[in-house]
Amino acid sequence: MPDETTPEGDYTESGVPSFDFVRDRIENRYATALGSTELAGETPEAASLDEKLADRDRAARDKLEEIRRSMRGE
Repeated sequence: MPDETTPEGDYTESGVPSFDFVRDRIENRYATALGSTELAGETPEAASLDEKLADRDRAARDKLEEIRRSMRGE
């Protein structure tokens, strides 16, 4: 049975990409996305956003506790 792939091995003669080619493309995109996410998390803007979210969560917990106390009649 003759090999249907081109010399590069990326596509068959009929133009269908090989499994290895598709897998490599998916793995490269995944690695790029992971790296981008990791880099984005290390910026000063990301740290500022994390701090703002933490402040908002604290304020929400405090408000919820205040509402609970008022409903108990304290």
